[in-house]
Amino acid sequence: MQRVVCFILGGGHGSGLYPLTLNRSVPAVPLAGKYRLIDVPVSNCINSGIQRIFVLTQYQSVSLHRHVTNTYKMDPFHGGFVEVLAAQQTNEASDWYKGTGDALRKNLSYAEGDGGCTDVLVLSADQLYRMDFRSLVMGHRASGAACTIPVTSVGPNRARRMGIVELDAGQWVRGFVEKPSAESLDTLYRENAEDASRPFLASMGIYLFQLSALKEAFASLPNATDLVTQVIPTLVNPGRVRAHRHHGFWEDMGTIRSYFSTHMALAGEKPPFEFHSTEGVIYTRMRNLPGSRVQSCTVRNTLVSDGCEIGEASVLEQSVIGVRSVIGKRVTLRNSILMGSNFTESPGDRELRAGSAEPPMGIGEGTIIEQAIIDKNFRIGRDCRLVNAGQVQFADGPFYSIRDGVILLPANAVVPDGTIIS
Repeated sequence: MQRVVCFILGGGHGSGLYPLTLNRSVPAVPLAGKYRLIDVPVSNCINSGIQRIFVLTQYQSVSLHRHVTNTYKMDPFHGGFVEVLAAQQTNEASDWYKGTGDALRKNLSYAEGDGGCTDVLVLSADQLYRMDFRSLVMGHRASGAACTIPVTSVGPNRARRMGIVELDAGQWVRGFVEKPSAESLDTLYRENAEDASRPFLASMGIYLFQLSALKEAFASLPNATDLVTQVIPTLVNPGRVRAHRHHGFWEDMGTIRSYFSTHMALAGEKPPFEFHSTEGVIYTRMRNLPGSRVQSCTVRNTLVSDGCEIGEASVLEQSVIGVRSVIGKRVTLRNSILMGSNFTESPGDRELRAGSAEPPMGIGEGTIIEQAIIDKNFRIGRDCRLVNAGQVQFADGPFYSIRDGVILLPANAVVPDGTIIS
């Protein structure tokens, strides 16, 4: 694994997760109460023995850089690192990344300059999965492939939103169709899967390249900006791309709908992805926070993170509660995600806010919230009702948004007492 260098792509606008990406990059979006999306690919690398990791970004990278710096402090005797590379002016280029291929091309010298690197692993920063990359690397090197693409089985509905690969008998990729139409699905390759409801093989957005092959591809395509639609096809046609089967859980969390539904599944009785697993641990920043204080209330299928305070007679169902969340008495929270707070408000500060127009940190007494994502540092007053009873799918209000029927409150949102979103 010492000859593998990893690049994690996280430089896009993240429009699919907006407004969660209003003031942060995609890799910095909170996950499962206490993690960040960047923790998933980095943890998979560390658990696989890959310890030279670059994160490529250019938008809203301050919080990401802070998280990476405070979290991943590698052993100095083994040369490992996790480093954020933001778009920069150099003698060769002076503009923003134009796409995934352009970002990788402009930073490939960091892999070349790392003595002994033979393979480049390219990962996305908006996915949830657990994978041991050692088996991927071993199969890649044994096959002599220029590029190896992990694939997973999907059904027709998901296939239309993804890149579908077609294989020959030797598992070599003979075709790649990006977001096929419903009509074209009937003509695509179907594997003899154990689950007949998932007959298609979709690319997971993970790519392992021979460094030399990637350099040759970039040299032959000096103007290519996209890795998937421009660079990889040049390797597919000569038959140099091979598939690697992944049988575990995998989910792309690049949209509000997938982000929300995945969190609801994580809070369920049988979560499809287990953070409590002793193997393939997902790492994150260590915080000196006390255990959460939960008073006499009802909690069902809910993840509660560190440092929370939950008042008596509250009802929490199918929800994810982020660090330092404060929930008052008689609060009802259903099918919702609270991202928590970056700091704890002292009792003295809360008293000073008593009677003011701006509520204290947290959720006030008697408030009802259903099917919502509440970003960091929220101040929601008493007796509010945020439920979207009309099932509006898309809307923009004075302090909130609705996307795919989910109510979204941005970071530092202030919701006065008695506010109703119905």
